[in-house]
Amino acid sequence: MKKAIDQFILNMTTYMRTSVLFFTFVITSLINGWLVRFFTVKNYFAIKPILADLVIILIIGALGYFIKPKKQFRYYFIFSIILTAICLINSIYYTNYLSFTSFSLLATSLQLVDVADAVIGEVFEFKDLIYIYGPITLFMVNNSLKKKKYFDYVSTIEKGKVRALNTLVVALITLGFFMSMVTGVDLSRLGKQWNREFVVMQFGIYVYQLNDAIASIQPQISPLFGYDNAAKLFREFYDEKPKEAPTNDYTNIFKGKNVILIHAESIQSFLINKSFNDIPATPNLNKLANEGIYFSNFYSQESVGTSSDSEFTINTSLMPASSGTVFVSYWDRQYVATPQLLKEKGYYTFTMHGNKAAFWNRNIMHPLLGFEKYYAYNEAYELDEMLGLGLSDKSFFKQSVPIIKDISENYKNFIGTLIMLSNHTPFTDIEAISDYEVDYKYEKINEITGEKEIVSAPYLEGTKIGSYIKSVNYADAAIGEFINGLDASGLLDNTVIVIYGDHDAKIKRSEFNRYYNYDPYTDNILTKDDENYQDINFYTYELNRKVPFIIWTKNKKFKTEVTKVMGMYDVGPTLGNMFGFNNPYALGHDIFSINENVVVFPDGNWLTNKMYYNNQKEEGLLLQPDEPVSRDYIDKYNDYATRIIDLSDAIIVHDLIRKTQESESVLKQAK
Repeated sequence: MKKAIDQFILNMTTYMRTSVLFFTFVITSLINGWLVRFFTVKNYFAIKPILADLVIILIIGALGYFIKPKKQFRYYFIFSIILTAICLINSIYYTNYLSFTSFSLLATSLQLVDVADAVIGEVFEFKDLIYIYGPITLFMVNNSLKKKKYFDYVSTIEKGKVRALNTLVVALITLGFFMSMVTGVDLSRLGKQWNREFVVMQFGIYVYQLNDAIASIQPQISPLFGYDNAAKLFREFYDEKPKEAPTNDYTNIFKGKNVILIHAESIQSFLINKSFNDIPATPNLNKLANEGIYFSNFYSQESVGTSSDSEFTINTSLMPASSGTVFVSYWDRQYVATPQLLKEKGYYTFTMHGNKAAFWNRNIMHPLLGFEKYYAYNEAYELDEMLGLGLSDKSFFKQSVPIIKDISENYKNFIGTLIMLSNHTPFTDIEAISDYEVDYKYEKINEITGEKEIVSAPYLEGTKIGSYIKSVNYADAAIGEFINGLDASGLLDNTVIVIYGDHDAKIKRSEFNRYYNYDPYTDNILTKDDENYQDINFYTYELNRKVPFIIWTKNKKFKTEVTKVMGMYDVGPTLGNMFGFNNPYALGHDIFSINENVVVFPDGNWLTNKMYYNNQKEEGLLLQPDEPVSRDYIDKYNDYATRIIDLSDAIIVHDLIRKTQESESVLKQAK
């Protein structure tokens, strides 16, 4: 027995001494995986993701033994860079977007060429440099070993195939331990992938990214699998859905009127009716909100497709795709959209944008949604004033008015969407042209003269959120000029203006700490023990991401605020009730015909007026503390959120609308 133990110790010692590169690769990669969770989901001590990461690393490391010792460094170094890149990119992405990145974004990587200034330097933080220690450490260890003739010695004793097999056995044993801890819910969410934070928390960053790579080819392979279950889910949902929408006080009030939708880039609701030094940040939006119908609890439901997801959901009342973006990955499917439905009623349909037509594949996708004409960038506009990523909003709107005037003279009715651009991150260009001040001015007694004087504390000047507020102020002014231009051209008399923020500004949570907790009298940030301190936690940040939704007409002042929570998939049914059209495949509701609405987010979280529920952490925040909710209430909306996301994915992936309409057409012909 003693000899066997001694021999085992000797073998293990020899193995470790002659596998320095392998262990360096494993340890540094494992630490990097842990660091990603440390900086993002915060489950530092969870064993499951560590085991899952270790399985992937061991499998990759084992294959390195099939290479001769002198050439193993190149293999391990390449994979160290790949795994480091996965950690680095996901850490940066999560910090800025509170989600993890996807291989499906590679399909839209050309978009980054146009917005490089929006992501480089603005989203990178010093902490992100920590991940590169892995490849650097591996490089330094390799150089040290080469000087010692280490690889000549290893070549004489290493049996690569045996070591590879033994390492794979260890990986399988580790996998067995891991699988013994995995639940059915874990596997279900891994397969669906839409709950990205949960997947990383339970399976680690490397399994997440591998699973995401598989999910990213879903547009090509998914239609071959799971059709029967998808069709069953589709039939059951729409069989239960009422065929006729209920009527209410807003039914058909805009029937026969034109409609202009303003896609307000990155504008959030917290600035509505907000002033700095008694000067409103959004005077024009304030006026429109106060005179029209203002939905003050309206939320974007976008995913990795950001603006394009919002355009898709606004128009189709479906959710964004769980994998990839509809505009890029699923553009060849058939959808029922608001422009199509109004086009059938004789409306001329168009979109306008001050950027390139191919951005987000809009030149392909917009016609599929029913838009007849896309006026974009230098094809329709003179590029006389550039700001940020393209034509300035003021010039864009000014040049759009005569085009819309011409449309109105040639068509009885029209629906047009104008996509704003200037208020796009990084908001830095605005500093050169804005005179809006975001400091804090207050009255103070001069200690020398004893007289009152106005002094200024910097507050938000020089900060990203300060630049954002100035940018919103500019965008608001552009909207005001556009409304005035439409009025001067006689275009408002029979036209309804609909304004929606496409998504939040993607400003980090830490930036809001200064916004809410600044003390101008000391020029410091309040500490947590101060009675006036506001904690910017997950829930306050998420609830603050709401965006404006306003319906306004010149000739009728509604002066109505709707406080019921509302999502983008509710816009189509709500406008449909007002304009007299119906989308039979809408997942949202007419907000005026439902007692309690629920906003389902692409990650499985959901919101009602009573609760915000975090599906990843399986916890929620009561919004009405005096109205507790039951476990049944939570289970009901958890099930509903899952059903809505799965159904929307089924429709998108399996092209169920096209197939259903084709089947109905065949049946009609048979009769």
